[in-house]
Amino acid sequence: MDQIEKLAQLVPHWIEHNEAHAGQFAEWSERALEAGLTEVAGSLAEAANALARANESLELARGGLAEGD
Repeated sequence: MDQIEKLAQLVPHWIEHNEAHAGQFAEWSERALEAGLTEVAGSLAEAANALARANESLELARGGLAEGD
């Protein structure tokens, strides 16, 4: 398997993995907020948002792989 084929398999996996973690971070952000941990909740929400931004970049990479760019 060459590097491009490997990337074509890895990128979707990374996207899925990030989505799972982002969901967990968001869930725990809500729980932290309910527990009165405002700063912790904000940090967890930011972590979830960071993964969403990372997935935007990974989607661009996936598109580039599909186009051969």
